[in-house]
Amino acid sequence: MSEVGLVRFHQSGFALLQRISDIGLLAGTLWLSVWLTGSLWSDHYGVAALAGVVLYYLLAEMNGMYASWRGTSFSQEMRCFAWCWFWVIQVFLLTTFVGKISATYSRQAILTWFVLAPFAVALWRWLVLLLLKNIRHFGLNYQRVVICGAGDLGKRLLQTIHNNSWMGLKIIGFYDDKLKPGTLVDSIPVLGNLDKLIEDGKNGRLDRVYITLPLSAEQRMKKLLSDFTDTAVTVYMVPDMFVFELLHSRWQDIGGMPVISIYGTPLHGFGGLLKRVEDIILSVLILILIALPMLIISLGVKLTSSGPVLFKQRRYGLGGENIWVWKFRSMTVCEDDASIKQVTCNDKRVTKFGAFLRRTSLDELPQFINVLQGQMSVVGPRPHAIIHNEQYRSLIPRYMLRHVVKPGITGWAQINGFRGETDTLDKMENRIDYDLFYINNWSLFFDVKIVFLTIFNGFMGKNAY
Repeated sequence: MSEVGLVRFHQSGFALLQRISDIGLLAGTLWLSVWLTGSLWSDHYGVAALAGVVLYYLLAEMNGMYASWRGTSFSQEMRCFAWCWFWVIQVFLLTTFVGKISATYSRQAILTWFVLAPFAVALWRWLVLLLLKNIRHFGLNYQRVVICGAGDLGKRLLQTIHNNSWMGLKIIGFYDDKLKPGTLVDSIPVLGNLDKLIEDGKNGRLDRVYITLPLSAEQRMKKLLSDFTDTAVTVYMVPDMFVFELLHSRWQDIGGMPVISIYGTPLHGFGGLLKRVEDIILSVLILILIALPMLIISLGVKLTSSGPVLFKQRRYGLGGENIWVWKFRSMTVCEDDASIKQVTCNDKRVTKFGAFLRRTSLDELPQFINVLQGQMSVVGPRPHAIIHNEQYRSLIPRYMLRHVVKPGITGWAQINGFRGETDTLDKMENRIDYDLFYINNWSLFFDVKIVFLTIFNGFMGKNAY
């Protein structure tokens, strides 16, 4: 079984071409930036180009920028480049500031370089990928691979590779002990059992193997991996993690030992800092804008019914910790005990003015103070009363996983119509599904999208009463 990947045959030359092209583009875009801004090229720019290229090259080598990116997305490749380029920018700014030489450079030219360089590199690499993709139409530049194990995981891998033809991987066949040679699995033939797999590997008929055996086949996998040490085959282990319902899982390292989180939060490290900065900025700006409306609402609550203006109720916060959530009082009662009932349509406990506040979500405006205090986020799963948490956690699998992030004033579930009363278990299950989707796919852009959609259709709802 021969390899038909042109890039692999010339991998060292291709990697050298990538290095040369990156170096040329980084230095060339600085020259172009100086020319475009009407500045004069000087030795200072030459030193900046040389230092920037050398630093970028060192960082790129350390972060695997010139390793094979086959099988990974273009966005992942660009994230690696962006990380390296970010530190080149930081070092340049720090060096010129400490050395008091920033005045020797045109700020306009340098800023143009910082922006133009990544666009040039991204465009060049995208064109290369496009060229390689077109070459594959002629049956070239494919890597032929086989899958060890024709179970559900193997079929899932097969489907993934078929759906992502840009990776340049071509499945030649399966190897499985339970199926006869020649059996078709999703139109792909079984080439033999696992002993035949090792035999073909020793005879040089294989280049790349993906092992997709279940976790229960631990002993078989150990023997298989041991046998592969007598071959020159590239072997990949595909962990059978689909038996678990993962939530934002990621690989980690503990003292050199690799571990994987099954249920994790996206808001760790820089993500958590970014989310907190987002919350502070948004909550401060919004509180300034709603200061006068909140004062008017306070007067409305006080004049239309007896009782306090604000109502606080315990909720589960981050990690299931109890927090006090603030709202404008919209009911004649201030319940916070085991007998609390969800508000229903035409609920007699809701005041007339309170009904208006609840229908428009204006009763939740004080929660921006909770956000500023760090107890909540602007965007996140809506907090439920503690008694409802205890009720549903035993009825809905993964219910409590919504608390791996801070509760929010608005969320993905609310944008999609799941707000207000949940009078059936099905409605709550749908809400939880949307909450977990948000957690699994969190990004700053996703938050901005939810905030934007909330402005137009998130305040009102048929179940908001």
